[in-house]
Amino acid sequence: MTLSVEDQEALERAYSLLEHPSFAAKVTNIIGTPVEKALSVLPDNWSDKLMTSTKGALSRALDVAVATMNYQHAGEASNTVHKVFTSISGALGGAFGLGGLAVELPISTTIMLRSIADIARSEGENILEVETKLSCLEVFALGGPAQTDDGSETGYFAVRTALGAAVSEAAKYITERGMAETGAPGLVRLVTQIASRYSIQVSEKAAAQAIPIIGAAGGATVNLLFINHFQDVARGHFTVRRLERTYDPDTIKSAYEALGLIERQAKEQTASQSDTSR
Repeated sequence: MTLSVEDQEALERAYSLLEHPSFAAKVTNIIGTPVEKALSVLPDNWSDKLMTSTKGALSRALDVAVATMNYQHAGEASNTVHKVFTSISGALGGAFGLGGLAVELPISTTIMLRSIADIARSEGENILEVETKLSCLEVFALGGPAQTDDGSETGYFAVRTALGAAVSEAAKYITERGMAETGAPGLVRLVTQIASRYSIQVSEKAAAQAIPIIGAAGGATVNLLFINHFQDVARGHFTVRRLERTYDPDTIKSAYEALGLIERQAKEQTASQSDTSR
């Protein structure tokens, strides 16, 4: 099937949002200090603590997704309201530095999940379905690559495929048994896989907030950038899912991959022209 002009443009916007996410770059532009430099001053044992905090935040978000996201809402997503609350939580976290992250992260993650759910609804998703709720949680894995990624694992569809089995297993478990046993292997596996990716953006956020000159006001700004980042990723993700329902998954995946091919060819042509002009 051929996509309509409107849907092709929507897919192109989604591609741009999903294949070029850069929270670190956005933070650097605002605070004027490379996030990579800030990361270098974090404590040596920070990565273990960060993973623990990230898993805890996602586990809480999973509980919220299944237990309380049970209402439908018509119209556009209420992004501004969620940005305000996330900024407030960021201000509190920024005021206490790294020590406040364990308290602030579950709050900001849960608020962002609510915002992601609003975006899902605005793209025609049924938030009452367990699979949709897990797709909301999946957004946290789409915000950037994990440290263990190779070149074949960084694309949007590659990440969805990598998470596919864990999402299906978790959905089946929750449908059959509910959330009585959050330590069930299938749920733990899903949270761990998402955390391995989400923790990268969390570490960049924490590093920025740890800079002495940031403080409470800067913490609010960093968190605003944080939710903007994941709202953009959510918009791209649920646009693709909407188009998959309108056409079919294979058609959309082929059209999406064609955009990637066009982009690579354009880069190669630009590089070739640059070499020729030297």
